[in-house]
Amino acid sequence: MSYVAPVKDMLFNMAHLGGLEQIAQMPAFEDAGLETAQAVLEECAKLNESVLVPLNWEGDKNPSYLKDGHVHTTPGFKEAYDQYREGGWQGLQHPPAFGGQGLPKTIGAACGEILNSANMSFALCPLLTDGAIEALLTAGSDELKAIYLEKLISGEWTGTMNLTEPQAGSDLAAVRSRAEPLPDGSYKVFGTKIFITYGEHDMAKNIVHLVLARVQGAPEGVKGISLFVVPKFLVNKDGSVGARNDVHCVSIEHKMGIKASPTAVLQYGDHGGAIGYLVGEENRGLEYMFIMMNAARYAVGVQGISVAERSYQKAAQFARDRVQSRPVDGSMKTSAPIIHHPDVRRMLMTMRAYTEGCRAMATVAAAAYDASHHHPDAATRKENLAFYEFLVPLVKGFSTEMSLEVTSLGVQVHGGMGFIEETGAAQYYRDAKILTIYEGTTAIQANDLVGRKTARDGGQTAKAIASQIEQTEKQLKAHSDARCHAVAKRLSAAREAFLDVVEFFVAESKSNPNAVYAGSVPYLMLAGNLMSGWQMGRAMLVALEHIAKNDDVAFMQAKVTTARFYADHILCKAPGLRDSIIAGADSVTEMALEAF
Repeated sequence: MSYVAPVKDMLFNMAHLGGLEQIAQMPAFEDAGLETAQAVLEECAKLNESVLVPLNWEGDKNPSYLKDGHVHTTPGFKEAYDQYREGGWQGLQHPPAFGGQGLPKTIGAACGEILNSANMSFALCPLLTDGAIEALLTAGSDELKAIYLEKLISGEWTGTMNLTEPQAGSDLAAVRSRAEPLPDGSYKVFGTKIFITYGEHDMAKNIVHLVLARVQGAPEGVKGISLFVVPKFLVNKDGSVGARNDVHCVSIEHKMGIKASPTAVLQYGDHGGAIGYLVGEENRGLEYMFIMMNAARYAVGVQGISVAERSYQKAAQFARDRVQSRPVDGSMKTSAPIIHHPDVRRMLMTMRAYTEGCRAMATVAAAAYDASHHHPDAATRKENLAFYEFLVPLVKGFSTEMSLEVTSLGVQVHGGMGFIEETGAAQYYRDAKILTIYEGTTAIQANDLVGRKTARDGGQTAKAIASQIEQTEKQLKAHSDARCHAVAKRLSAAREAFLDVVEFFVAESKSNPNAVYAGSVPYLMLAGNLMSGWQMGRAMLVALEHIAKNDDVAFMQAKVTTARFYADHILCKAPGLRDSIIAGADSVTEMALEAF
């Protein structure tokens, strides 16, 4: 089955939840209203459905491979990348000053979802380039910007982020790669980096590596890490590609999923030293790299939504086509398509509700990002930044964990055929697993949510968001439709559970950290569930308004039903998570270590 981009749902979210028309009134986005969004999304859908969707399964069967030091991508990938680049898609949300189109993240994120649904292995290349662009825009010198940004934004060159080393996974304090200063202001970089997505490939003329390394004499730990631009090919003064730099791919990983994406081991400096250029100031590399990581973490959350959508579409089509067993209600005397069976409907509704809820949350987060950067009022920018930063670990953590459940259900709907690779359902399940790991595991997102986003400000941001949710509850309770009252009841219980946990964390974070962090991932799941459920409640109110006007009734009715399902089957989990966090901390840590 071919993938069909959910453009209508995306535009609904932008219009009614993200407030795109308000964003389009901000100085940088005057031409970026709904009309523009629709045109861009439809064009994006056209490219992805026709060019990248057919390559998805092909990439799983014929992944990238390394031969004689060169990585060869899946047949068709290079030609597809040329079309992607020529269409200007890499520069969609980057500054016009460097050749970008300057569209808001609210539109760019939706295009990212379409790209990742079409072909996640392919999409990882532009995703990493986006991160490199963000880091250079923020911390790069004028010289570095002049040399690299236009080529990256055009897609002529691609970017990577080099953090991980064999002994240094998420603990970047253990980074050993070193940089030696040279008289001309450049550096020689030495070391090994692993898990480098698109660290070597044949789709672009140059690859710009952003590398964490220690300058000689730098302090120990994270305070002594600097960030360097290390291109695969050195750049001549006229901007053309020059001599090969001393960075080489020595192997690529054989993986469970995303097989078409080359995950490289890169060796720096085996032949005298790789030439690198300092980004910003020495010893501030981790700070700059976090700019890349935050952009990437949001993008990985969108990947979770995208693979969930792809899995849902495939499962729904299979359920319509697969004939097996008579309906339990006796409505048909012969075997029926399995979509008639209540449990299949339950699985499909779970997949749909999770996916729509997370998409709505991601849209609202993107809109907050746009407002935090471009709203004319400083106080409003600050508020939106706090909101966005609170949501990033939820978009990343909750949406990716959600994608595992959804893609697993996608296999289950197919039954035995789902376990057979040829049907394609299993690929989404395998691909989804990496999403909860790379760019910071779910536990790392949860630690960020607890430490930086909740405990640090005494729960003020969390409580402010809860107050906004309470306003939605009041609107639902005031509505004449009984379905709104049912959703309000679940939303209220989830919000109260969330606040109970916030109070517990604020009170215990210093005196009893083990109890707090034992509940960090359940808290992330509770908070992500609540934020998604909140957006579904808001969507329900909008949809009912449209139904009352007899406007697009079928779509709006489906939105109401999905919101009700979300409340009854997913949002209702929040109080149980609260109980496990507050009452269950001791049982997490009391087992003697030797008993495991």
